Amino acid sequence: MWKKEDAKPQSVPEISTAPVKSTAAPTLSTSTPPLPASPLPLSANSAACISQGIKIKGEVTGSEDLFVDGLVEGKLNLTNGSLTIGPNGHVKADVNAREVIVRGHIEGKVTGRDRVQLWNTGNVSGEVQTERLAIEEGAVLRGKVEAGKPSTRTADSKSSTASASAKSSDSLSMNSGTAAD
Repeated sequence: MWKKEDAKPQSVPEISTAPVKSTAAPTLSTSTPPLPASPLPLSANSAACISQGIKIKGEVTGSEDLFVDGLVEGKLNLTNGSLTIGPNGHVKADVNAREVIVRGHIEGKVTGRDRVQLWNTGNVSGEVQTERLAIEEGAVLRGKVEAGKPSTRTADSKSSTASASAKSSDSLSMNSGTAAD
């Protein structure tokens, strides 16, 4: 008759199966990196990158941050993102982003809804349109610049309407004042 003890090899020590499983689990967990308590989105700390040596012709669109250190020709449209042109980056495009940081070269129309920042190595040739503009000493900017809050026609028409009504009310008050004398 066959016995379980006879089937075991001589070199294997007798250990119950429960401790072996509990010992094996920590060994597996130490080899894999621990998972964070709450998953973080990748875009929170890093931006998409067009690195040096990459050349893109056409239209680049998105809503995340982008770092360009290569060559881009065409259009760059980042609706809600920040665009950074690295020191080796060269962009020949119309650029539209929430924020534009220039450390390299841009040729074209640059629209930064919130801010455009030119570092000392930055070079912009073309039109710049933004609410806030920061230019470090040594940066080069050639072209047209529109900085500050954009004036809307409705605000202009309201102010002209208000001033016209103020003038007419002044004349009415003066007429009524002279009539009373």
